[in-house]
Amino acid sequence: MFTKKLYRSDMLNCALCQDPPCSGACPALDCASLLRSIWFDNENVAASRFPAENPCIGCEAPCEAACVRAGLVPIRNLMTRLHEEVKPENEIPLPSGSERLCTELCGVPLDNPFFLSSSVVASTYDMCARAFEAGWAGVAFKTICSFDIHEASPRFSAITGDNGSIIGFKNIEQLSDHSVAENMEIFRRLKTNYPHKVILASIMGRDDAEWENLARQCEENGADAIELNFSCPNMAEGGLGSDIGQIPELVERFTAAARQGTRLPILAKLTPNVAKMSPAAEAALRGGANGIAAINTIKSITDVNAHTFVSSPAVHGMSAVGGYSGSAVKPIALRFVAELGQNPTLHSMHLSAMGGVETWRDALEFILLGAGSVQVTTAVMKYGYRIVEDLISGLNLYLAEKGFENVSEARGLGLEMLSETTDVLERDTVLFPKFHREKCIGCGRCAISCSDGGHQAIRLDGRHMPILDGKKCVGCHLCVLVCPQRAITPGRKRIARPKL
Repeated sequence: MFTKKLYRSDMLNCALCQDPPCSGACPALDCASLLRSIWFDNENVAASRFPAENPCIGCEAPCEAACVRAGLVPIRNLMTRLHEEVKPENEIPLPSGSERLCTELCGVPLDNPFFLSSSVVASTYDMCARAFEAGWAGVAFKTICSFDIHEASPRFSAITGDNGSIIGFKNIEQLSDHSVAENMEIFRRLKTNYPHKVILASIMGRDDAEWENLARQCEENGADAIELNFSCPNMAEGGLGSDIGQIPELVERFTAAARQGTRLPILAKLTPNVAKMSPAAEAALRGGANGIAAINTIKSITDVNAHTFVSSPAVHGMSAVGGYSGSAVKPIALRFVAELGQNPTLHSMHLSAMGGVETWRDALEFILLGAGSVQVTTAVMKYGYRIVEDLISGLNLYLAEKGFENVSEARGLGLEMLSETTDVLERDTVLFPKFHREKCIGCGRCAISCSDGGHQAIRLDGRHMPILDGKKCVGCHLCVLVCPQRAITPGRKRIARPKL
């Protein structure tokens, strides 16, 4: 189970519509929901929801005709593959309930581990209410402060992949542009109407008194926990944001100040713009924090214009260093989360992780490295609050299939097998690639990459099929990664011959 059969590349032209005409045209299936599950790496759940008999057989595919990109999304083929390739391999039925996702944040009960992270996606009453209705367990509300905020326009830019989808996202967004009083009113309304949902109130002060006062007001108006923003890269001037997070002494000082104002759990949100995060995390613990939130965005520059020489986003001929997020930062976020998870000094602290989460598998990776909750922003900006449906159902099915009774049983399971250095790795065997010739189209990409970026171990025969030279192959698996057909997989092992 959980061996992928379908990929985003199989449906790249799908627009993931808000009101999808494909589902409206199909009398038997909610095509859009199933397509969305495939997109978000949740094909097993989609297949489990598929009828026992395939209604696509003999169908004239009105879904494809109704598609906003008619003829470009192979809906009928994808539905048939769900039924024929994925459904037979599902080992258990969908769980009837999601109780195993119930967890806690520093003693505060959670329906599931999924939060909106502090950003524009959690900045008004209406937005948070719709997120709660969609299924999010909590929101880290956009950072509250006591100073005026005036945003620039535009304030976003992005790095896109081969198909034009966003893989890296830059923002020069600042903090909440509502007054403290306005935000406190939002908290009161949310707790009245959604008493079982969790408000993690993000705050930023300029001195001890402001940190203490903001923490106190958030508790008095219904917040369940406090997140201290020591990490925003766009609010560094004058000793704010990441300027604080880079100095452990200030982290400890302002954490202690906030602790004076509240009895609620406190999480310190730390900056990734450091070599090591542990010094600041340990300082937060000394100051009275109960947990850590990580990572915030990474300082970045994107798209320097070749004609104007201004990077993006350009604001009246100027730009600025901003915060980078999205799928591209996930490996960096995982590295920092693992560092915190492996630090024995921090084992008593809750770890709320974020950085590039789009799918339940992304979230699971953070949980396996020590996270107790997972926060999301950029994926919501791209796809909407609805992604929580696949986060919940995918993680729930995974936990059930593995026999875990709750999320906590998976927490930290990946830490023991992880080393900061490569000197612990076994180096006496080679894992050869395996070529699946029925999938190969003879493009030769594997041979090009092996020749110019590897060990010259692949040549093409007269039919343009790859031939491996086992004497030269070192098992680097570059060919596995570059094959556009996924026709190369890890194969058999051999004992490396000793060097003479």
